[in-house]
Amino acid sequence: MCNNDNHGSNCIAEILNVILVLQQNACPENCLDSCDRPVLGGGPNCLICNTRPIMLYTCGCCGTPWRMPVSKDSNANCDETTPAGTCSSVFRVEKVDGNCCTCRVLQDNPDTTSLNPYVATNSFFTMDLSCVCSIRCLSDTYVECV
Repeated sequence: MCNNDNHGSNCIAEILNVILVLQQNACPENCLDSCDRPVLGGGPNCLICNTRPIMLYTCGCCGTPWRMPVSKDSNANCDETTPAGTCSSVFRVEKVDGNCCTCRVLQDNPDTTSLNPYVATNSFFTMDLSCVCSIRCLSDTYVECV
């Protein structure tokens, strides 16, 4: 069940705001490995990172990550029968407005020789952050065309 009390602060919204600012000001310095570490770090395979990929978990969903279609096809859905590659649970923060967050769906990179694990899609969604109870940050990376 979602928490509809939007009068208090939302720690998920605050973290997503930090991630958004960091992505907008990507910097290759390394720091502590947590969601709200102060800068996007570069790694041995990534000279400059521009994305901190995240996974979102909604309240009351048995620990299952939120999934969204990788395409804008209005018939696409993400359930247990959905073919592999049709949906993703990895996202890039694009905008945070109060308690709402707009994310871009990231897809596994089909080029297995690439050093970058994800590619950008043109699929976006906006989520009420009062329905998010946890966030998982993945390793900073570079995503083309964002």
